[in-house]
Amino acid sequence: MSDFQHTDISGYFTAYVNGINTANKTHQKRSYYRIMLNDVIDRIQIRLDKVNLSATAASLKAGLSRDAIRNIQRAVKANNGRKGVSTGTIAALAPILQTTPAWLLDGTEPEEAIHEVKQSILNYVPLISWVSAGELGHQDGVEDFNGYPTVATADLPEGDWIALRVDGPSMNKISPPDSIILVNRADKRLVTNGCYVITDETGQATYKRYRPNDDPPFQPASYKDIPAPKLDGTITVIGRVRRSIIDM
Repeated sequence: MSDFQHTDISGYFTAYVNGINTANKTHQKRSYYRIMLNDVIDRIQIRLDKVNLSATAASLKAGLSRDAIRNIQRAVKANNGRKGVSTGTIAALAPILQTTPAWLLDGTEPEEAIHEVKQSILNYVPLISWVSAGELGHQDGVEDFNGYPTVATADLPEGDWIALRVDGPSMNKISPPDSIILVNRADKRLVTNGCYVITDETGQATYKRYRPNDDPPFQPASYKDIPAPKLDGTITVIGRVRRSIIDM
């Protein structure tokens, strides 16, 4: 990484423009920062045009959400106070745009770079209902997903995947209502602070975070004061939630 930028602990890049630390909070320094971020967006668009990709296609090929680039563009256009762009986002986009992170960030290094770009693999995951998710906890549960709609997502690791649409605010710190969670049924090992879809003996399925020192151990992760679910009998882990997707 060049002397032009560094990464702060929040994961966002800050930069020095003409020797001024633009992460500072004065009006003048914020204005320098907005100019720099506009330049980053301009350079991303230059490379999108040269590699003949849309913002959505490039985002998906990079393994990001479909609106990763568009959301940054919208934030800059709306001047809504967004402070930066994740260095991870820049690093993921650079090979797809056939350039380097340094060129995207500050225009240094040659614009064009040859990368061995890993071709994203699209996975089509069945989108099932919460009722069907609950039935998966029983031996005679739903196993044929051929009649279900699917969600296209890129580069999932190996597993046995289902998708569920989130209903309600009990996990809105991680997955807001109407977002889609991807659940790996092959991963049922309980990890502290891991998120899981579970079911009880009545077939009630729920999505919660595992906190082994709490009682009960499966807890909401919400900005609202929502109590833990009341589950009856033996709890069965359907799978671990490994990705949450929301369209903005």
